[in-house]
Amino acid sequence: MKQNNGLFDNLFIFEMANNHQGDVNHGINIIKEMGKIAKKHNIKAAVKLQYRQLDSFIHPEFRNDTKAKHISRFLSTELKQDQFLQLVNAIKAEGMISMCTPFDEASVDVILKHNIEVIKIASCSADDWPLLEKIVKTNKPIIASTGGLSLFEIDNLVTYLGHRDSNFAVLHCVGIYPSPNNVLNLNFISKLKHRYPDVCIGYSGHEAPDNYDVIKVAIAKGAKIFERHVGLPTDTITLNNYSMNPQETDKWIAEAKVAMEICGNNDKAITKDEADSLLSLKRGVFAKKDIKKGSKIKAEDVFFAMPCKEGQLNSSQFGRVRANFTASKDYKANESIFETSEIDNYYKIRKIIHEAKGLLSEAGVVLNEKAEIELSHHYGLDKFHEFGILIVNLINREYCKKIIVVFPGQHHPEQHHIKKEETFHVLSGELGVSMNGIKSVLKKGDILTVERGVKHAFWSDKGAILEEVSTTHYRNDSFYTDPKINELDPMQRKTILEHF
Repeated sequence: MKQNNGLFDNLFIFEMANNHQGDVNHGINIIKEMGKIAKKHNIKAAVKLQYRQLDSFIHPEFRNDTKAKHISRFLSTELKQDQFLQLVNAIKAEGMISMCTPFDEASVDVILKHNIEVIKIASCSADDWPLLEKIVKTNKPIIASTGGLSLFEIDNLVTYLGHRDSNFAVLHCVGIYPSPNNVLNLNFISKLKHRYPDVCIGYSGHEAPDNYDVIKVAIAKGAKIFERHVGLPTDTITLNNYSMNPQETDKWIAEAKVAMEICGNNDKAITKDEADSLLSLKRGVFAKKDIKKGSKIKAEDVFFAMPCKEGQLNSSQFGRVRANFTASKDYKANESIFETSEIDNYYKIRKIIHEAKGLLSEAGVVLNEKAEIELSHHYGLDKFHEFGILIVNLINREYCKKIIVVFPGQHHPEQHHIKKEETFHVLSGELGVSMNGIKSVLKKGDILTVERGVKHAFWSDKGAILEEVSTTHYRNDSFYTDPKINELDPMQRKTILEHF
């Protein structure tokens, strides 16, 4: 599957549909209004057109059938190819992305002719396999709506596009016009993100134009693409009940940006103001009695009270498991204590284990809590996050299975095995690998076999989790290129824990 390279991230799509009313000048006016809004809010925006080659799209016997839904509307707002090209050029002139939904194969050819940048698949066409086959052959980015599709049908669509190495995104959509709140089911966005973690997920809305709650919830659920129908009312043109006018569109974008600001990103950021605020509520550590320089500070020697000064030892720091403190000066009773903790290996190991549990949980890897844990620290525990890995030993018979956690920025030094052959399967993240000096990058789902005698090293910039399946593991079968590592007994460069 191709990467979207950021094309889809926080993309706002203005769906024109037939709101151009068959009038090129009116269509250009809509585009210009959307261009103003996009520039005002400094957003990545696209205007989407719809192409149908009506001479072949509509059966000749139904062209004059006024009872057939949509046909009269399509015919009354029909534009010729050169007129649509004027709209495409206007979109690009406004600095926006040109996008189009083709409803037939002939329209895909027109999209190529007009050099439109992104193809949108309508919900009604998401299982139109002849049309999809034509679309994927264009090699253009694809965004597919899924209104009215069952989960099985969405699976089929995602598999079809993924197997053809398409650069695509999927939109949750409800095909009711307008859509009331009780049918939107925006929790489904979370399900799509979890089910297709490598696919950009968005939301295509048909709710009432003044319903701004929906865009905020969609963003909170993790949607990255946002689509709404837009138009431009005049003295003679009235918009339908699910299309937004420019004022409503402007507010829709403003509400979306507020929601994005509130949601932030996935990182836990602690500002100085927040830290100062919390510090003002913490209890500081004070000497209960005189404490001499060089003596260990014990629980019975101190008490906790407000206020806590900046840099003063607080009750949270003092209460950490096995944290040790030695007085660097003489303290008088009631005096504030300013010391740094002497963190022992037990605390360091607990910190590593907790971090590993978090990474495994994020990746959805569930392990037996009684599995044996091995910390490889080739140059000592203090350098674990620079050189080392965490290994979960699951099976070691004639066949062997391990789960390996490579922490962000961690590097496993070059080694080779004589007895063991192993295969790596990346479950999460990206893994850099060197095989006899030849470097490559493994991504989620990639598999690599390391044969006996092959020198190999691996690392990860942002962290990775991999499954190792091998022949029997032998304790003295790892031979490192760096002689300093080989000089150590295997158990000197490892810490073994019975379970998590």
